Amino acid sequence: MSHHHHDHTHEHAHEEVEGSWRDAQDDRPLSVARRRFLAGLGAAGVATTMGALPAHAHGDRPATPVNPWHGRGRWFAGDHHIHTKYSNDAQYEVAQQVAKAREHGLDWVVITDHGGVAHEKFSIDQVAPDIERARKSHRDVLVYQGLEWNIPGAEHATVFLPPGRSTVDILRAFEAAYDGGVLSTPVANGGKGLLTRSTSADGEPYALAALRFLEAQVLSGRTEIALMFANHPARRGVDSPHEFRGWRDAAPGVAVGMEGAPGHQAAGIPTSAGGRGAARGLYDASPNQDSFPGFAPTATENPYRTYGGFDWMTAKVGGLWDSLLAEGRPWWVTATSDSHRVHLDTHKQGTGDHNTTGSRGAPIDTGVPQVESDYWPGFYSSTLVGADSKSYVDVMRGMQGGKVVAVHGRIVDGLNLRVRSLGEGDNRGVTIGGRTFVRRGHDVEVVIEVDLARGANFAGVVPRLAKVDLIAGPITGPVADRDAFSAPGTSVVKSFEVARTARGTVKFTHTFRRVEGAFYLRLRGSDGNRLTSDGNPVMDVIGDADPWSDLWFYANPVFVDVI
Repeated sequence: MSHHHHDHTHEHAHEEVEGSWRDAQDDRPLSVARRRFLAGLGAAGVATTMGALPAHAHGDRPATPVNPWHGRGRWFAGDHHIHTKYSNDAQYEVAQQVAKAREHGLDWVVITDHGGVAHEKFSIDQVAPDIERARKSHRDVLVYQGLEWNIPGAEHATVFLPPGRSTVDILRAFEAAYDGGVLSTPVANGGKGLLTRSTSADGEPYALAALRFLEAQVLSGRTEIALMFANHPARRGVDSPHEFRGWRDAAPGVAVGMEGAPGHQAAGIPTSAGGRGAARGLYDASPNQDSFPGFAPTATENPYRTYGGFDWMTAKVGGLWDSLLAEGRPWWVTATSDSHRVHLDTHKQGTGDHNTTGSRGAPIDTGVPQVESDYWPGFYSSTLVGADSKSYVDVMRGMQGGKVVAVHGRIVDGLNLRVRSLGEGDNRGVTIGGRTFVRRGHDVEVVIEVDLARGANFAGVVPRLAKVDLIAGPITGPVADRDAFSAPGTSVVKSFEVARTARGTVKFTHTFRRVEGAFYLRLRGSDGNRLTSDGNPVMDVIGDADPWSDLWFYANPVFVDVI
C-alpha cells in the first residue's frame, strides 16, 4: 500500500459530500455488513477476539483469515486527535484545522474537543455545523465528529462515529452520562458529582458501561460503527493494565487501540533552537495518587517519558502493548498531532469564556510566531489506514481491523506486509492487523516491502530509513494477573538494514521454520539516529528532543494460529 503525502490525488472532489446530514444513505436499513456483525462473523474486532483460544476450540477447522493479503491496497493518512476553539486549552476554527490537514496530505481527520460540562452543554451543538461546513468546503477530506473523552478512572480517549442522523445525539448522550469531567464535577456546577476525581478508581465501572453503551448503539443500528482509542496512555500512568483489558473485553468492536505516539511532538525542541524546552509529547509527569504503582520510574527506565517520540507502552519490546498481543488480544497503535496550539504559528487564543459559552471564540492573529508544543495535523505525525475505499465507514473498518501504520516525519511512504503459510495452511496470507493459520511443524513466510520516502518531509528533508525490526513473540493466552504488563517471550527476531543508496521500494523476507505454537509478529523502523546498544529507541530528554532527528514507524501486528 502506498500513500503520497505531497502529490497524492484528492479524489471524490466532484461527488456529493459523503455523510452530510441530508445524505439519505447514512441511515440506510440494516446492511449486510451489520447483519454479519450481529452474527459475530464480520467485523475483525469481534472475530479476532477468538484468537486466544486453542485451535481445537474451532473444531480443528481453521478460522477464516482476517485482513487477507490482496497485493497492494491503498493507505489513507489521517489524525484522530485534533482540538479547536471548543476546547478551553485550544484555539483554532474547525475550518483552519481541516485546511491545514489537507495541506499536509491527510485524507481524514477527527475533531476531538475535550469532554466536560461546558462542552456537553454548549460546544457539541456549535461544532456540529462547523464540521458540516468543513465537509462541504473540503470534500476530499473525511471530517469525523468525535470527542476527547475523559475516561472515568483513567486518561483521555478519542471516541468517534461516522456521520449520520444520530451521531450528534449519541455523542451528547455518551458525554452527559459517562464523561469523567461531568461525573466528577459537583452538581452545583452542572455535573453529576458522582466521582471523587475524573481519574480516581471509583470511575472504572462507568468506563466499562460507557463502552457498552457505544457498542449498543452499533448493535441497535443507530450507527454503523463507533471507535475508541486511548490517548497518551502512559503520560500520567493512570491507565492501569487491567483497564486496557477491561475496555477491550467490554466492547471489542469499539475499544480497539491506543496512541502509540502522542501528539505535542514539538514540545521537546530545546529553547536554544526556539522551542519550549519541555518534554516531547508533554510527557513530563511523575506518579500521582491515581497512577498504577507498577509503572515505577527508575534511573534507566521511565514509563512517564517517550522513547523516540513513542509512548513507553508501545516502544518497549516485551512491554505493555506486547503483553496484550501475547494474549492474542487485538490492540492497535496510532500516531496523532493532538493539535491545540501550533509551534511558530502567529495565532493566540480568542477571548471567549469557554465555561459559559463552550468556545474560546475566534483565534487572534498576532503576526508574531508563538512558541508552542504542537504541529498541524499531518505536519509530523500520521496514521496510515488501509481501507477498501475513501469513505467514512470503510476507513473506520480499516482502523477497527488494525490495518494501521503509525508514522513520524514521513520516515516511510507505505508498507506492504504479507504473512503466509508455506505448507498446509493459508497460502495466500494476510497483511497488517490480520490473523492467519499454519499447520503445526510447517513454515511461515514474512515478506516486507517498504516504500521509502519519495520526497521531503515538512522539515524540508528527505528522511532516510536505516533499519526495519521484525519483532515476534508467542501467544500464551489470557493472563492470570490482569495487571500484567510484560511479555518476556517477545523479542526482536531480526533487524534488516536498509542500504544507504536504496531508493523506491526495499524488500525483506524472513521465514519462521517448523512453527510449533501460535505467535504474533510486528514491525517497526527507524532512521537509526538515536539507538541503544541493542537497537531500541532511546528515552527522550526533557528540553532537548528535536523530533525530526529521531524518526520511527510502528506497524500493527499479525497473529498466526497453529492448527
